[in-house]
Amino acid sequence: MSRDPRGINWGTAIFLITYQTVLLLTLPFYFYYCTLHTGTLITAFVLLWLTGLSITAGYHRYFAHRSYKAHPIVEAVLIFFGTMAVQASVLRWSFEHRLHHAYVDTDRDPYCINKGFWYAHFFWMLEKLQPIDPKVVPDLISNKWIAFQHRHYKPLMFGVNTLVFFVVGAAFQDYWGAFFIAVWLRIFCLQHFTWFINSLAHTWGSKQFSLEQSAVDNYVIALLTFGEGYHNYHHTFANDYRNGIRWFHFDPTKWLIWTLSKVGLAHGLKRTDPLTVKKRIIIEHKAFLLERLSNYWKETRHELEKQVVDLSERILASISEFAKLKDLYQKSKNEATEPTSLEQIQKNIRELQSKLHEDWAQWKALSHSILRG
Repeated sequence: MSRDPRGINWGTAIFLITYQTVLLLTLPFYFYYCTLHTGTLITAFVLLWLTGLSITAGYHRYFAHRSYKAHPIVEAVLIFFGTMAVQASVLRWSFEHRLHHAYVDTDRDPYCINKGFWYAHFFWMLEKLQPIDPKVVPDLISNKWIAFQHRHYKPLMFGVNTLVFFVVGAAFQDYWGAFFIAVWLRIFCLQHFTWFINSLAHTWGSKQFSLEQSAVDNYVIALLTFGEGYHNYHHTFANDYRNGIRWFHFDPTKWLIWTLSKVGLAHGLKRTDPLTVKKRIIIEHKAFLLERLSNYWKETRHELEKQVVDLSERILASISEFAKLKDLYQKSKNEATEPTSLEQIQKNIRELQSKLHEDWAQWKALSHSILRG
């Protein structure tokens, strides 16, 4: 089931290397001899976002991870602009990505970062592709539109980008700008933005949710990848429709999906419970903090180790109790339990929330203290 590392996919290799080389060599002449129409530039930027979001909200979070359900109209739009992105068919892209999550950082990972930064970023695509295993993407193979796009991907990809060239060129009487900027430079930028997720997002950043994987969170990468830079979170909770879970996280893909849900074009948005996230952080950081404390003086180490163990166990116990109370409340509500009993359960939940909030603040303060030391 693995790739043949000795084989080269000559068609893909020639296309990717040739168009990028020619583009970079000829762009300076274009900018010197031609005047870029403002309308062409704006259209190219809009198309960059439409195609980029079709990869992140479509190929990635919708088709590959099924993190939400979309209206057929939305699905058609995502496939259309995803085809324009020149990043393979939905079926091929999702197949490779599901393998990446299943075998991340191993030899069976299609773009394994352990084989080198540039391998994960670009060179993996030059190797011969393995056949698509229907068992990995059974839900996608049965979709007639996805199957159609996969069968006719090359002419469709060429056709929609040719359409962009003629429409933009005619609209602004700027065919050179349409050719260089609205088509090829847009494709070039978007491809590298996407490839950054395979390379930079497995190299440069922090690991808050999963320490054993190479995936990292990085706000800068999120700016270039339409919100995909919170990659450590994504690899830990892959089915969440969000990558950036805080309100200030730059994740326009999340905002788009949320907006679609509010106007009835998407539903069933999968979202990881905040307590589940906290539980994962505690489990991951406890071992890391205890390892960090092994370098402390004995007298100081024992006291801090006790604090880490006691506080982590208390938080985990509270999270478990909170889940039980929520289930009890829902069950009691469904069974039309007396209002006074429901009120008591709600009171217990609020008290536990307050306790958990205080313990969580202590945990963050303790963690920061140990990491600074």
